[in-house]
Amino acid sequence: MDGFEVMSILEAAKVGEIFVTATGDISVLDHRHFLKMRDGAIVANSGHFNVEISIQDLNRLSRKKRKIRDFVDEYVLRNGKRIYLLGEGRLINLTSAEGHPASVMDMSFANQSLSAEVLVRSRRKMENKVYSVPLEIDKEIARLKLKAMGINIDHLTKAQQKYLISWEAGT
Repeated sequence: MDGFEVMSILEAAKVGEIFVTATGDISVLDHRHFLKMRDGAIVANSGHFNVEISIQDLNRLSRKKRKIRDFVDEYVLRNGKRIYLLGEGRLINLTSAEGHPASVMDMSFANQSLSAEVLVRSRRKMENKVYSVPLEIDKEIARLKLKAMGINIDHLTKAQQKYLISWEAGT
C-alpha cells in the first residue's frame, strides 16, 4: 500500500542492494540468494543469533574472504561478485553498534520492571493474552528521563488533547 513491492526473497536477491534479516528463523539467506545477489550486496542480521544468514553457504561459495573494516567482511564469490557481511552475521544492533547505550537501556529496563509489577498486581483480572505496556508507564518513564536529562518540552493544551482523541474536526 505504500508502494513497496512484495516478492520472494529469491526474487528480491536479484534486485536488492541491502538485505537485513529479522525473522528469528534459520537460513533465511542461503546459497540460492547469494548467487543471485548483485555485486556489492550488503547483508546483515537483526533477528536471531547468527543463524538467519547461512555463513556456511557464504564460505562455501567464496574464493576469498577479508576484513574490510571493523564489523565488515568482504566475501568474493567464485563468480567474482562481492558480498559484504556485517557484524559476522550476528545481531547487528549488538555486535556492530556495541549494544544499546545505557541511556536507552535504563528506559527499557524501567519499562520491563514496571510492566512486570502491573502483571503481578493485576494477574487475577488479566486474561491469558498479550497486553500492551500501559500508556501511563510509557509516559512516566519518558517524563522522568527528560527530567533527568534537564530537557523541558511543550505540553498539549486541553484543546489539543481533545482534538487528538477525536474525529470531530478536519477534512
